[in-house]
Amino acid sequence: MSERPLPFVPILGGLRVSVRLTPRARAERIDGIAVDADGKPVLKAAVTAPPEKGRANAALLALLAKEWRLPKSSLTVAAGASGRRKQVAVAGDPKELMKRLTEWAGKLDG
Repeated sequence: MSERPLPFVPILGGLRVSVRLTPRARAERIDGIAVDADGKPVLKAAVTAPPEKGRANAALLALLAKEWRLPKSSLTVAAGASGRRKQVAVAGDPKELMKRLTEWAGKLDG
């Protein structure tokens, strides 16, 4: 099994996750991990909410919190609030979060 790049980067007090968000989708879902145009890995996510008044961002945080079984309060949009490409900060122990999310990512796409 080859190691694919992951969109998770340890930071002080947690992790930073690169996300490419599709608002106004038919369903809320995680579409896996892809390599963006700049060659960096991103987590592809889709939400039904429109990209207005922070609704899509709130839906993204709720989706990730549910998927990762973390409190919503531990997730924030750290960068890219008004664009498709976002940086989501996940508060917690970086080592534990990295282990948990790497295992979670291993279950994606099969």
